Amino acid sequence: MTGETPKPGDSYEREVAADVGAVTHGKRPRWPLHTRILIGLAVGAGTGFLANTIWGGEDRHVDAFVRHVTEPLGTLFLRALLMIVVPLVGSSLVLSVAGIGDIRRLGRVGLKSFAYTFVISAISVLIGLVLTNTIRPGERVAPETAQMLKEKYAGDASKRVEAQKKAAGTDTPLMDIVKTVVPASPLQAMSTDPPQMLQLMFFALFMGVALTLLPEEKKAPLLRVLESVYAVSANVVDLLMGLAPYAVACLLFTNVARFGLDLLSALSWFVVTVLLGLALHMFGVYSLAVWLMSRISPLEFFRRVKTVMLTAFSTSSSNATLPTTMRVSEENLGVPRDLNSFVLTVGATANQNGSALYEGVTVLFLAQLAGVHLDLGQQLQVVYLAILGSIGTAGVPSGSIPFIIAVLATMGVNPALIAVILGVDRILDMCRTTVNVVGDLTVATYVARSEGYELLRPPLASSSAQRA
Repeated sequence: MTGETPKPGDSYEREVAADVGAVTHGKRPRWPLHTRILIGLAVGAGTGFLANTIWGGEDRHVDAFVRHVTEPLGTLFLRALLMIVVPLVGSSLVLSVAGIGDIRRLGRVGLKSFAYTFVISAISVLIGLVLTNTIRPGERVAPETAQMLKEKYAGDASKRVEAQKKAAGTDTPLMDIVKTVVPASPLQAMSTDPPQMLQLMFFALFMGVALTLLPEEKKAPLLRVLESVYAVSANVVDLLMGLAPYAVACLLFTNVARFGLDLLSALSWFVVTVLLGLALHMFGVYSLAVWLMSRISPLEFFRRVKTVMLTAFSTSSSNATLPTTMRVSEENLGVPRDLNSFVLTVGATANQNGSALYEGVTVLFLAQLAGVHLDLGQQLQVVYLAILGSIGTAGVPSGSIPFIIAVLATMGVNPALIAVILGVDRILDMCRTTVNVVGDLTVATYVARSEGYELLRPPLASSSAQRA
């Protein structure tokens, strides 16, 4: 590749392609990572659609191929990424807090992140509610279609509702927050499936704060160990991303071959409302945010984060995408590692604008479908609950479903109606996860710019950001 001029903003893709290519073939792949992932998406969706159209999702051969080939391979990739999240997040968050050094600066960064997240999340839910009240998708679904969907997915819905009832204890809301955020044991928080990321982040934040208060000679050995853990975790992610195009093809084939387009057409008005809201938030609100707050060209911003968008779309998991998000944010956007690790690790769980919008739209849609009128006060309550719920929503596929069940019960809507949207939830989950992850990146660029750092550095510049 001598004499080739590197393209700005593609440093992460080049680095991953070089590392994985050297390991697997001794040479770099012909296409950059984001192009290969896009090809995987197209191949998986296209072959899945053909299988569903020709044989149908219930065909025993298609079902066997999905259960024994594509679903295990896709799940293997997804779980491998989730496997590395705990050591990566734990080490990077402790290092980022220790790197920030000043407790007052840490508080300032945290306050900026929280304020930005709250405002953007509120805007996302309001967009969803305005669209739902305007389009009124719940009143456009034929009663026989709704009944068919409820019967088809009633069993899965019943299990989820019962699980939600068991999970709901008798604690006060404040006690629920304490138990959700503060771990009784960090090892227990790591061992659950999925890991309790809020609890892990709380523990890592406190470890980082405690390290900053120690003299240099006492904290240096632990920091060196954590730096090694972070470096190894980052290399594992690079190797896994070399497999991403194949895993993405398997994940898309599994979903499309099983469901086809029948469910999307049956719930077309609901799907259109959600996708329209997500598109307005992604390309409208985020574009304005990065232009006004981060002073970045929206076109340049989206061009530099395309790999993250494709990874988030295919995995439907903010947590699984987090390693890629952290690398792209640092290498392509120029966010310094200390701010990058802090904002993105917290944001993967606490900043989920797409989920907040989806939750608001879904609650109103199912209320309309059930004939339950929600007045302005109740809709504002949905806004409030959706913002809070998006903070604690698990960054894994279908993580919003338990929260939606709880809100439906609060609003007096039968929670079993969740069965109506289960068939299309995974497809919409892919879209809202993309919005969630891009939202984390907009927060990171805003905080870095407000702290005086230069963004969009040339790709060959040092990974340590320089003050503007």
